[in-house]
Amino acid sequence: MDNKRPVNLDLGKFHFPLPAITSILHRISGILIFIGIAFLLYGLDLSLSGEEGFAQVQSILDGFLAKLIVWGILSALAYHLVAGVRHLLMDGGVGESLEGGRLGAKLVVVISVILIVLLGVWVW
Repeated sequence: MDNKRPVNLDLGKFHFPLPAITSILHRISGILIFIGIAFLLYGLDLSLSGEEGFAQVQSILDGFLAKLIVWGILSALAYHLVAGVRHLLMDGGVGESLEGGRLGAKLVVVISVILIVLLGVWVW
């Protein structure tokens, strides 16, 4: 019997090109920003509730975990911004070729890493 059914694919064997990875990370960073907004809005609401709430937010933000979360949200925002600018340029016809896509993906990674490191210095 000739079985033409699909075989389970091992995703670990696939090697995605850099433009595909940056595109996937752009989507993931958007999700992280969406989730992070909940934490930021909670902190804003608490800080605006009064002096005690403001002091509580200040003490929370002095903690390691809070700084890590803030840095993560800002990092996702920086990456999403840089990758979004790349997508806008591509919508305008810039970097639509294969080589342009590869160069744009490399620039997204380099610029994002620089911004994320700078944000880490600023947060800590």
